[in-house]
Amino acid sequence: MSDITREQVEHLGRLARIALTDEEVASLATELSAIVDAIATISEVVGPDVPATSHPVPLANVTRPDVEGETLTLEQALSGAPDHDGERFRVSAILGEEQ
Repeated sequence: MSDITREQVEHLGRLARIALTDEEVASLATELSAIVDAIATISEVVGPDVPATSHPVPLANVTRPDVEGETLTLEQALSGAPDHDGERFRVSAILGEEQ
């Protein structure tokens, strides 16, 4: 059994900038030790003939064909804009800079 020490948990907490109570440190040390042991057990079973997987069930994206459809003309797109220069939307500066 691997033993994750209180000092290691406190160090990880500092790295993650998480304030941990004494009870949380003790609990996490036990839980992290159990996780490390479980991973070690799995690593012993896995041989070179077992392919690595990130998901037990294959994932596939559900996509549709990219078909060009009707688009707005420049005039239609700018018609609802509160301000434009004839080719582009005009917006106020967002960084506090004057235009």
